[in-house]
Amino acid sequence: MRAGIEILAGLAILANAVVYGTDVFCALVLCPAVAAVDDRALTQVMGHVHRLADRRIAAISIGGLIVTAATTALAAANGHWVSTAAGALATFALITFAVVYTRVSKPVNTALTAAALANRVPDDARQLQAHWDSVINARVALQTVALAALCVGLAAA
Repeated sequence: MRAGIEILAGLAILANAVVYGTDVFCALVLCPAVAAVDDRALTQVMGHVHRLADRRIAAISIGGLIVTAATTALAAANGHWVSTAAGALATFALITFAVVYTRVSKPVNTALTAAALANRVPDDARQLQAHWDSVINARVALQTVALAALCVGLAAA
């Protein structure tokens, strides 16, 4: 069963690393770059980025959470307590990430996507983006905790 834990942990790390890398890129590059453009460019770029990310990255994120929970359950079932604790921490961080995404990021994504597809600029485009930006560091921190915990769990398996 050790091999099963290692395989699942490896898959969880890979899936969550995609989300982590995407959010780090947004925090370090995309958000500051979008702050320097006009509202029409902001709406078009971020609306279409969110349209694609919500379809493509969301599936990877959900898969990462599922595999993380499965890793934790398998570790617990086989008495690998360090891996179980690390997996539980990772699962908690990813559930918290999902709550932040669902409550803050997703409504902004939906609004900017709709505006971009309608080729209009919302009056509150800048405020929408600022609201999205307000949680990007928390999202990165949660993904960092999850990935670090998964690495600990993998090493302890």
